Amino acid sequence: MNTTKNPLKIIRNIFPRSKMVFQLWLMMMGLVLFTISFVWIVQISLFERNYNESVLTDTWSRLEPVMDQLENGEFSDDDQFLPFLSRILDGRLLLLDSDGTPKAFYSYGYPASLSSDSPEYQIWEFLKDSGYQDAISDRESFQHSQIFKGWAVSVILGIPIRYNGKNCYLILHHETMLDTILRMNRRQLLGLSLFLTLAASVLAAVCSRHFTRPIYKIRDAIEKLSESDFSVHLDTSGQDEIGKLSAAVNVLKENLEQVDVLRREVIANVSHELKSPLALISGYAEMVRDIDWRDDKKREDDLNLILQESGRMSEMVNDILDYSKLQSGYTKLNLESFDICELAEAEAFRCRAKAAEYQIRLEFHHPMDSLTVQADALKLSQVLRNLLYNAINHTPEGGVITIDISPKDGRFRLSVSNPGAFIPEEDRKIIWERYQRSQHQNGRHLGTGIGLSIVSTILTAHQMPYGVDCKNGQTIFWFEF
Repeated sequence: MNTTKNPLKIIRNIFPRSKMVFQLWLMMMGLVLFTISFVWIVQISLFERNYNESVLTDTWSRLEPVMDQLENGEFSDDDQFLPFLSRILDGRLLLLDSDGTPKAFYSYGYPASLSSDSPEYQIWEFLKDSGYQDAISDRESFQHSQIFKGWAVSVILGIPIRYNGKNCYLILHHETMLDTILRMNRRQLLGLSLFLTLAASVLAAVCSRHFTRPIYKIRDAIEKLSESDFSVHLDTSGQDEIGKLSAAVNVLKENLEQVDVLRREVIANVSHELKSPLALISGYAEMVRDIDWRDDKKREDDLNLILQESGRMSEMVNDILDYSKLQSGYTKLNLESFDICELAEAEAFRCRAKAAEYQIRLEFHHPMDSLTVQADALKLSQVLRNLLYNAINHTPEGGVITIDISPKDGRFRLSVSNPGAFIPEEDRKIIWERYQRSQHQNGRHLGTGIGLSIVSTILTAHQMPYGVDCKNGQTIFWFEF
């Protein structure tokens, strides 16, 4: 089996066709190239200049002790002295007699020619043309240094000495070649720059993919969410911005999933709930159309039934819209101070006509004339209305519904109680969920199934405790404020 990897695939894996990865890689490489360029600028403008100066300083430090020794010493004629001196100085030596005539030349420890075309003689010509002839004649020491176009440092010392009992003059020349050293340094720097560029390119590509991989996972997750695919789950173990963004996407997924479930439930339940009243309205409308108009009572009963079913449809639509607004967060609480006793009496009065249809009596008990609360009055009135309608729907004919406000553990509790069947403990937890309805034994229609869900949503938004109890044959819905 051929295990050789395709180089093109390797490059594609390292450099995926991604605009973000390429931009991040390009930014990193730009930073690397900027750093390398800066190093080159420092090398050329500072290092090489300072290197030239350091070479010059080093040369002076090597020659100055020798110069002090020569100025204060007496030397005899010795064939080994001058070559030795030239060798330890690593340069050239020119000995002049008392009248300034060149007497001997040594180059790096060896005798040199005094011909006019030799480098040693050219040094002598340079000294004469540079004005140092007077210093030689006056037996004064002199120093001369020069940098030749960045490729060499030249240092020339002139020292009067006593040699073999005669006044002589010694000229020392030391030269350090810079071009070879600098060329080697630049070559090394060039190789290092190429290596760093290549290494940085690969490292930038790997880092770009590493840093962008979570972003593309988030992108893919959002794309799936847009297609109603809620199976995605992002890792939120990281504490950085990517981890926080992943956590936000997970929360978004949960919210969208809830919205999707609500949407499906609304569609299914609305479709189911609207079919019945629409069928009744259609059927009775046909009967009204074809009815014998001499039977006035029959006609009136059918028209009333049509109006009743139309009203139930309108109530259902309003409840669905209210619940959708509350769940979506579009409706905000408008907090204000108001008298809840007055609000409860108003809602009780509004529901008495509905209760009277089933011979149900409403009673309102409260220990004080007024009780001020800080809440959304319109929303709490909707809570009371839904609780009263729920009680009416589940109270047998001739029963009594009681509205009570009483102190409870430092707070106040408003309760709506009605005679009714015992609700098991497990059912008390789900009656607040949407479309959870029971059917009374008398066959009375019992609302849209989301009235208590609206109550739960509003009370939760107010941070008011609520619940339902069953005792002594009474079903009691309550909330505290």
